Amino acid sequence: MKSVLVVGIGRFGRHCARELMSLGHEVMAVDINEKNIDSIANDVSSAQIGDATDPLYMESLGISDFDMCVICIGDNFQASLEATSLCKELGCPFVVARAARDIHRKFLLKMGADQVVYPERQMAIWTATTYSSDHVFDYIQLDMDHAIYEVDIPLPWQNKTILDINVRKKHNVNILGLKIDGKLMLSITPDTVLKKGMTMLILGTKKDIQKCLKY
Repeated sequence: MKSVLVVGIGRFGRHCARELMSLGHEVMAVDINEKNIDSIANDVSSAQIGDATDPLYMESLGISDFDMCVICIGDNFQASLEATSLCKELGCPFVVARAARDIHRKFLLKMGADQVVYPERQMAIWTATTYSSDHVFDYIQLDMDHAIYEVDIPLPWQNKTILDINVRKKHNVNILGLKIDGKLMLSITPDTVLKKGMTMLILGTKKDIQKCLKY
């Protein structure tokens, strides 16, 4: 279990705080807006109305005692910068900050952020990738080129073994697992037969995976 400070309880901050709680972590939520704190108070370990740009207030929280600080402020970039800088200066070992644009990322990293996330951009990419194809059910981007897709079994691959298809040499992708009736099966072998109705988790470059889906 980690101790996490979530700063900025808008929509993204609320979802982040609740998910961290569901994963078993201890979460403190901070926002300058009383209404935002009221919306999350019953869902987290503790919640406070406070100004995350005030050095004295932030010091009073014992920032160095948290394992991680997540700066979720989305409507005031200056406040996001100041909160990020204060969390790092006051001894938080790992600071994650939200950004809307690349220029924001550069400044947040300079202010001490260890990681920067783009929730709107990442959701936009996921939505475009997932719903622009009839055969894609889920998508996780690993870097600029590589991703994991959950896809239908391509028609030419159905009723064949993984060895028959020779996916690595012929298609330059790797099958990580299969889903059967919603249940994940990771114990696959070269003799595993791919059947209609299954979905598979496939790893490769986006270009190579898209080629597999053109049938």
